[in-house]
Amino acid sequence: MRTKTINYKDMKTSNVFKFIPVAAFAILLSCAGEKKETTTVEEKVKVKVETVNKQDVEQLSEFTATVEAHVTNQIAPQSPVRIARLHVEVGDHVRAGQALATMDDTSLKQAKIQMDNQEIEFNRIDELYKVGGASKSAWDAQKTVLEVSRTSYKNLEENSKLLSPVTGIVTARNYDNGDMYSGANPVYVVEQIRPVKLMVNVSESFFTQVKKGMDVDVKLDVYGNEVFKGKVNLVYPTIDPSTRTFPVEIRVNNNDERVRPGMFARVTMNFGSLQHVVAPDQAIVKQAGSGDRYIYVYKNGTVSYQKVELGRRMGNRYEVISGVEDGNQVVITGHNRLTNGMSVEVIN
Repeated sequence: MRTKTINYKDMKTSNVFKFIPVAAFAILLSCAGEKKETTTVEEKVKVKVETVNKQDVEQLSEFTATVEAHVTNQIAPQSPVRIARLHVEVGDHVRAGQALATMDDTSLKQAKIQMDNQEIEFNRIDELYKVGGASKSAWDAQKTVLEVSRTSYKNLEENSKLLSPVTGIVTARNYDNGDMYSGANPVYVVEQIRPVKLMVNVSESFFTQVKKGMDVDVKLDVYGNEVFKGKVNLVYPTIDPSTRTFPVEIRVNNNDERVRPGMFARVTMNFGSLQHVVAPDQAIVKQAGSGDRYIYVYKNGTVSYQKVELGRRMGNRYEVISGVEDGNQVVITGHNRLTNGMSVEVIN
């Protein structure tokens, strides 16, 4: 019979390892209990607020336009003819009725000789007709020939010189001395720039408010913030259905001729005043990915996310057309950490 030897040292070690998981579990429970007891309340977001109020806000609308001459004349003879001499150059000021160019007069001289001969012949027939030596049909035929000759001469005479129909400035010259006028382009372009006009397309919503004679302010990019005074000269009676706008002609006297055709202009129209809330620009929040604007309104310890419609910007403040009421408190700092309905703490 084989005798089994028991190692009491090994048994003691084994029993120790059996108790380790139990002890570890007890420690974990103890730690969990301590952690639960030390949990703290999350701190509220601190914000600054400002009370907004209604004010009288001028209803100003800005429109863009390009300056145009009041009148543009393209000056040319009625038929092809050689240009004998040009009298003015681009940039010259001209008066109404001033000669701009003299055309070749060869055809005019020939027409004058022909007209003189027709007058002599008519006078001869006329004398014979008076004494019964010529028929009425012969007299009528010769009179018609003379009238045609006179008309032809008059047309050539009128086109022997090109006259300016308006007082203005020469803005284009397309031929040189001795060139043959072909009809492709005018010899000269003369523009009347006292006054000038601006054409703006105004939104349909202002149709009943724009009136002839209404004063407007005009700024030109080339002159910075300098304001030129203008008036509504013409209001077109129909609205473009594709753009929902109507054309309005603005006139600027331009006595000093500083405003020139082609300049870029900004026209401001004043449609009176309305009572609207005015809020600081610090309160405006732009929603990412859209053009919507929001304001956080503070009330009874929480904030609400209000969509707003903005009007004019006035320095560091905005006209708020809708979305915020008179007397509301709006958040001006701390927007990045806010959400709709969140409780906040107001600080000075």
